[in-house]
Amino acid sequence: MMKLIVAIIQPNRLEAVKAALADVEVFRLTVMDVQGFGRQRGHTEVYRGHELTVNLLRKVQLMIAVNEDFLEPAISAIIGGGRTGESGEIGDGKIFVLPLEDCIRIRTGERGGEAI
Repeated sequence: MMKLIVAIIQPNRLEAVKAALADVEVFRLTVMDVQGFGRQRGHTEVYRGHELTVNLLRKVQLMIAVNEDFLEPAISAIIGGGRTGESGEIGDGKIFVLPLEDCIRIRTGERGGEAI
């Protein structure tokens, strides 16, 4: 069984999450800059004397394909590296786990878990 982990984290926690994933031998990931909001609902800023409401906050999205054996270690690593402080804060992010039907390595044509 293969899974796709989609994690949305704070940009300043990216290096900590990458280091935590490397510690559990998860080295392959895709990183994307994204914008969104949840409970934070944005914030206000003053720009050139005008108050602006910024309701889309910068986040980082990670996509990680793993075999079943690596799923829980990867999730624990993301939680450990992505959490702010000991108990975390609103806005630390979310992790989604999706079934991954197939994976194909373009170079060799390998399929399934071997292609990850």
